[in-house]
Amino acid sequence: MGSEMVMVDGVPFPPDVTVTKPLSLLGHGITDIEIHFLQIKFNAIGIYLENEIVAHLGNWKGKTAAEIAKDDAFFEALVSAPVEKLFRIVVIKEIKGSQYGVQLESSVRDRLAAIDKYEEEEEEALEKVAEFFQAIYLKTDAVITFHFPATSHTAEISFATQGKEEVKMKVENGNVVEMIQKWYLGGSRAVSPTTVNKLAENLAELLSK
Repeated sequence: MGSEMVMVDGVPFPPDVTVTKPLSLLGHGITDIEIHFLQIKFNAIGIYLENEIVAHLGNWKGKTAAEIAKDDAFFEALVSAPVEKLFRIVVIKEIKGSQYGVQLESSVRDRLAAIDKYEEEEEEALEKVAEFFQAIYLKTDAVITFHFPATSHTAEISFATQGKEEVKMKVENGNVVEMIQKWYLGGSRAVSPTTVNKLAENLAELLSK
């Protein structure tokens, strides 16, 4: 499989992975910011989905990648589709886990508050996620994985870095799980526009078949 690796900004991603079913790498990109005209790259991202996903996106058959990339309803359908999903995040620039956790927490909280779904249960679940990241350090090449099973509104977050045992946690609040997905798959509000564009490109191609 080595030769088939997909390179995302110099970071290798396998073209498919199997958790309970085979999942294909249908989107990839990076998160970055520009400071004083310098591009600082933080993470490389791989979005793995069941190919079955196309059965839930029939309304967009025949649409171009550009049309899909601009359509937030498409990404809503992508998030709510009952298929297995796995997000693989590989660290490019090392930072404290707490910095990543705070970004994730504030983005999820803002999205939930905007639709009036931020209650005590969501706050507790999010705090646990932030605590999980508080305890880790994101070295270059460390891997964060978000696994979303097809049939339950839960997520498993795992973290692996060289020389240390993998650590995992489970998120069992459906609203928080949905918004974690939307952080990466949220169309115009997603954290990585390059990933959204690649997803649109690959899914437009699958939908044209």
